Amino acid sequence: MGFKTVVVHVNSSAETERRVRLAAQIVRMSKGRLVGAAMSGISRLLYADHATTMGVSMAAQCIDEARENARANLRRFETQCQMLDLPSFESRLLDDQAADGLVLQSRYGDLVVLGQVNPDGPVSPLEEETPEYVAMNSARPVLVVPYAGHYEAPFQRVLVAWDGSMEATRAVTAAIPLMEHAARVTLAVFNAGREPDRHGSEPGADMALYLARHGIKVEVSSQVTSIDVGSALLSFAADTDADLLVMGCYGHSRFREIMLGGTSRTVLQSMTLPVLMAH
Repeated sequence: MGFKTVVVHVNSSAETERRVRLAAQIVRMSKGRLVGAAMSGISRLLYADHATTMGVSMAAQCIDEARENARANLRRFETQCQMLDLPSFESRLLDDQAADGLVLQSRYGDLVVLGQVNPDGPVSPLEEETPEYVAMNSARPVLVVPYAGHYEAPFQRVLVAWDGSMEATRAVTAAIPLMEHAARVTLAVFNAGREPDRHGSEPGADMALYLARHGIKVEVSSQVTSIDVGSALLSFAADTDADLLVMGCYGHSRFREIMLGGTSRTVLQSMTLPVLMAH
């Protein structure tokens, strides 16, 4: 079991190189293939709108420039993969906005690696991946990498946010190939007494047993907090020196607007470690 195809978002941000390096390390663990996905940022619908308002020739020039920018990003990706001596990789260029392109590519991979939005970054809005949109609509789990910090795989100290939900179950199952390499896995259950029907008499015990059958040793930690769970989760991650957080992504979408749950929103905004999410 492993991630045989990992899709990584490639754009012009300064964080792309670190994101690609981490994705390459994950691919090497499972002897898989790394796919660098770069989007021009201009969808067919947007192109048609530009052609109407700007004129066909000017619109064609804009999309040619956007495509060349994406190609340049992919050339840097390929150079980095060669420098990393990665045996299997490929580039894909799509005429689409970043979020939609990544959602599409998620269907053909096992994991999507993308970056947390840097509010001070110079990247064009059309190049931004919008992690919450991708996490909510992706066919596969997503690994969101913070825009600050340095991270390495295999991850050694994994923190799992367990609340008995379908989303958390999917995230835990997706993270098994990463947890198999970890030296320590902690299953954190917050305020289990508030939802006894979901957790049972021994919160976390059933999931710990499930993971044990995969050869993963798990410590269950029951936590009680009066602050929001997202903040408590990030604080606990810092206290335990975790280098990967695994959690479900909660919310719903209405057209293009994403209404995230409070925990998911807090983590995506304030994350201090890579987060593997599934919806």
